[in-house]
Amino acid sequence: MYLQRRNRILRQSPAIRSLVAETRLSPSDFIVPLFIDEGENIKTEIRSMPGYYRSSLDHTVKEVKELWNMGLRSVLLFIKCRDELKDNTGQEAWNRDGLMQRSIRAIREAVPDMYIMTDVALDPYSTYGHDGIVKDGRILNDETVEALVKMSSSHAEAGADMVAPSDMMDGRIGAIRKGLEERHFSHVGIMSYSAKYASCFYGPFRDALDSAPGFGDKKTYQMDYANRIEAVKETLMDVEEGADIVMVKPALSYLDIIRDVKNAVQVPVSAYNISGEYAMIKAAAANGWIDEDKAILEVLTSIKRAGADLIATYFAKEAVRLID
Repeated sequence: MYLQRRNRILRQSPAIRSLVAETRLSPSDFIVPLFIDEGENIKTEIRSMPGYYRSSLDHTVKEVKELWNMGLRSVLLFIKCRDELKDNTGQEAWNRDGLMQRSIRAIREAVPDMYIMTDVALDPYSTYGHDGIVKDGRILNDETVEALVKMSSSHAEAGADMVAPSDMMDGRIGAIRKGLEERHFSHVGIMSYSAKYASCFYGPFRDALDSAPGFGDKKTYQMDYANRIEAVKETLMDVEEGADIVMVKPALSYLDIIRDVKNAVQVPVSAYNISGEYAMIKAAAANGWIDEDKAILEVLTSIKRAGADLIATYFAKEAVRLID
C-alpha cells in the first residue's frame, strides 16, 4: 500500500511525540489555591476534597515554602471567617488585622518573591453566604462594589500582588482599579473572574470555607451555563475596565469558553480547575475506575490546549511531580 502522507510517523515513540508536542505543562502554568483557617497547628482535610486541606497560618507558611521549593510561584488565598465575625456588610473583609491581611503579611515575610493573589468576594464574610450585600432577598450590586473596593485596597495595603474579584458584580473591575489608583496601589494587579458560571461543581469548595448560600442560589450574578457569547462580552468589558488577567471558571465543562475568550482578548487568560473537577478525579481513582496520574495530566493539558495561559488547580503539586 502506498501513501503520500503517513501521520503515524510522528507518533511512533515517546521521543518523537515529545519533540512534536504542541502543548506542554510547566510549574509556571499553575496558581495554587490555599484555604486558611484561624488558630495554630490546624490542618483539616476537606471531606469532599481528599488530600486537600484547610490549614492555620503556621502550616500555610510551611506549605508556601514547600511550593516555592517545587518551582511553584503563585498562590491564591482564601480564608475561612469565624461565624461571629460574619454580617451582611462584609466589614471583616477589610479589617487590617483580619485573617486574610495577616496571611498576606506572613507569606510575604516568609517567601518574599512568592506572587500572592487574593480572593475578593463577600461570601466568606456574609451571614447569608452570598457574594454581595443582601436586602429583601436581593443581592445589591453597587453597595457590594463599594465593599469590594475597600476589601481590595486592604489586601493591597497588606502586600498582595494581585486581587482576584470572584463576585461577578457589574462594574467592579473599573471601581477596584480606580480605588487602587486613588490609594497609590498602582502596582497591584487585578485578575478578574470575568466568565464565572453558576455551576453545580462548586460544592466541595463551599465545604472548605463554609460559604454555601443560606438562601436561593447565585444565578442572579453568576453566568448561565447555557450562554457563550455573554462570556466574551463580559470579559471584554472587564479588560476595558482594567483587568490585567481574565479568568474562566469552571474549566472542564467550559473549554469552548476558554478558547473563545483567548481568541477575543490580548491579556493573559486563566482558568480555574475547580473543586468538583478535582473531587471527581479523586473519587474515580479511589474506586479504581481511572488512573489518577494520567487523568491529572490529561485534564490540565486539555485546559492549557484550550487556551489557558494560567491554571488555578488543586492538582498543582501532583502535576509538578508528574512533570518532573
